[in-house]
Amino acid sequence: MGTVAVQGLCKSFGKVQALDGVTLDVPDGSFFVVLGPSGAGKTTTLRAIAGLEKLDAGSVRLDGRDATADTPAARDLAMVFQSYALYPRHTVYENIASPLRARRRSSSEIAAAVERMASLLHIERLLQRRPAQLSGGEMQRVALARALVRSPRAFLMDEPLTNLDLKLRVEMRTELTRIHRSLGATFVYVTNDQVEALSMADQVAVLKDGKVQQVGTPTEVYERPANQWVAGFVGSPPISLLACHAEGDRLVGAEGWTLPRPGWTTAQDGRPLLLGLRAEDLSVERRGDASLSGELYGLEPLGDRTVVDVRVGTKILKVKARPTVTGTPGEPLLVTVDLDRAHLFDAGTGVSLSGAGR
Repeated sequence: MGTVAVQGLCKSFGKVQALDGVTLDVPDGSFFVVLGPSGAGKTTTLRAIAGLEKLDAGSVRLDGRDATADTPAARDLAMVFQSYALYPRHTVYENIASPLRARRRSSSEIAAAVERMASLLHIERLLQRRPAQLSGGEMQRVALARALVRSPRAFLMDEPLTNLDLKLRVEMRTELTRIHRSLGATFVYVTNDQVEALSMADQVAVLKDGKVQQVGTPTEVYERPANQWVAGFVGSPPISLLACHAEGDRLVGAEGWTLPRPGWTTAQDGRPLLLGLRAEDLSVERRGDASLSGELYGLEPLGDRTVVDVRVGTKILKVKARPTVTGTPGEPLLVTVDLDRAHLFDAGTGVSLSGAGR
């Protein structure tokens, strides 16, 4: 088993409240990602699980047992860090073997385990090299192999792909999901990269200022964000937000535009709202019953698509369009809105009002 559960974690550093009641439940065998910006409390949460931080309050349970007072060694968790932390004078083989030698395993047992990990991570040809002879991607694979070789209760990964270039990060995302499937182990993975979270996770916990904002599958977090902040943090380009209120069968914008009121909303008339529109749910190429008048502000060609910036009043809407779309700044544009996929938030609290029926 490899279940990890934390309840009400609190930790402060002086006047800074790093964790403020963090509660998470990581199922056995899951790929659980903790996502948030710098300073959200992600690494502190991971260190608390590992036993490397003394908590002000809260508990850590491993496989159903209270491990809050356990030493890091007694918790039987493996950590992979942002820095590779390889022994520079040791070969790749010796680096991978080091956790097993520390546990006094036999030479034959060590050799079999190292060969198995090297095969899993496709680094067989590197076993006699030293870290200075490796690329960044190869060093990260070696660091992963060293953590994976001893079959701990769970793996804790603290932004392990941050130091890699974009191409290697994409490759390692695929490799990590493959490794997870092969091992069936529990991964708790910390990142500030939403692409890593959405592409690899079974479950995502979104943190902000030491508080859990939402826990759900990647689809749930993206399609049904719990609040305005989650909607703005998860998604690229960022979600566009327009101030409005409901009035009869219409949504009336603060700058005078109107749209049909979505059938799924129960917001009271006059209540200050924010209408959230993602770039893929807008179009400047097709016509529909729900549309906003604006003018072309700019074009962002990205190869496979173009992001069209449209000014509506004082706000800029981001619209995903075909790469062939062109235009001249200032020309009038009509933006068609897919209201079935729109989001509504309370303008005061930021809480989602879209509901399950959306």
